[in-house]
Amino acid sequence: QVQLVESGGGLVQTGGSLRLSCAASGRAFSGYTMGWFRQAPGKDREYVASINSNTGIAHYADFGKGRFTISRDNAQNTMYLEMNNLKPEDTAVYYCNVALGVVDYWGQGTQVTVSS
Repeated sequence: QVQLVESGGGLVQTGGSLRLSCAASGRAFSGYTMGWFRQAPGKDREYVASINSNTGIAHYADFGKGRFTISRDNAQNTMYLEMNNLKPEDTAVYYCNVALGVVDYWGQGTQVTVSS
């Protein structure tokens, strides 16, 4: 059974940093693209970043470019999101995601709150 568990969220001040982790289990995830999404109160879930395990190529939403860095450790089946220069508008629940064929898997999310 595939399981994704996020951690690392918390409360930070504007300009602060956080490092989110997503531990994956249940199967090997090498060869698959994994990503981060977020959902703020009253808003739709939105794409944050993704990374391909084979190429290491990462993509970011415009709001994350220059501030967020996605990485993964295939040996540990863990993905990370380093977030710097955080802003109040980054406040949201952050979810990790992997699409295996036609099935999307999601973690339970981790809350990030940025105070002004």
